[in-house]
Amino acid sequence: MHLRTTRLAAAILAALLTATTLAACGSDAGDGPKLTVYSGRNEGLVKPLLDKAEKTIGAKVEVRYGDTAALAGQISEEGDGSPADVFFSQDAGALGALESAGRLDKLPQGVLDAAAPQWRSAEGNWVATSLRTRVVVYDPDKVTEADLPKGIDDLLDPKWKGKVGFAPSNASWQAFVTAIRVLRGEDGAKAWLEKFKANEPQKFENNLKIRDAVDEGKLELGLSNHYYWFEKAHQVGIDKMHAKLHYIKGDDPGSLVNAAGVGVLKSSKNKDLANKFAEFLMSAESQQYFADKTAEYPVRAGVTSTEHKLVPLNELQPPNLKLSDLQSLPKTADMLRQVGLL
Repeated sequence: MHLRTTRLAAAILAALLTATTLAACGSDAGDGPKLTVYSGRNEGLVKPLLDKAEKTIGAKVEVRYGDTAALAGQISEEGDGSPADVFFSQDAGALGALESAGRLDKLPQGVLDAAAPQWRSAEGNWVATSLRTRVVVYDPDKVTEADLPKGIDDLLDPKWKGKVGFAPSNASWQAFVTAIRVLRGEDGAKAWLEKFKANEPQKFENNLKIRDAVDEGKLELGLSNHYYWFEKAHQVGIDKMHAKLHYIKGDDPGSLVNAAGVGVLKSSKNKDLANKFAEFLMSAESQQYFADKTAEYPVRAGVTSTEHKLVPLNELQPPNLKLSDLQSLPKTADMLRQVGLL
């Protein structure tokens, strides 16, 4: 499981103005067909899958790994001259931003149809490859089930003062705040953030440290994504986990389901290969990989994890918003800085 704690919103804002230097991973192109993938997903997490993709599409897959926001900015800066054929993003907001900028091409209908309509672009320019949900990690010795928050407004209760952990620079936190902006408007989101800050939440570097702090009895509540808990539970055994997960339900930002996804660049010179790569990520084989190896929710119907006991996706009840609406991350970064939470 990789670390997803980059300054996503600030990076997107900066990347729209300047290019980001990226390290290229993989060998230089030789003879034969080659596909260039810009991957915001961590190399350690997806390399085994991308190695399989080479055999499936019959071409060398050259991957540039980096922060999702920085890669999206790189694509924007490179314009029609971008060497990238495919953008494999760990966040739907970045895909939405590139779509709005006219950088993505329409995917084949067969690729789009592998996911339900809510997990793909309405215009057909990107599709989710896997999903993650926001959760509250809690210490059952200090928090009873009756006291667990039913929505994000419950986190503003004085009883939680100094007892809630969050990772301000984490991409998932910033997507969560973006969802608050989309659902409640600018004034509503700012008011919530100001009250949240006044309740003195504890800042952590990343979600892994939040999870461990709760698991070690050092923190009552933590705001995170579900898969971090499942990663550790798989390593040490569920019976060894002290921390538990609470899922907020209903039309509340605390139940946000976000997506990793794929898009083919409009400027790609290898459209057929790029579409085959997208098709591979939506295949039953790849979807099983996400379900078992990363503890994420697959988007392809009929695929379930054989390694993790995830709450069924149809029971999560995420808020009613389009994932493309999460593209306004720079505005989220501005608001967080104004409030003093970034």
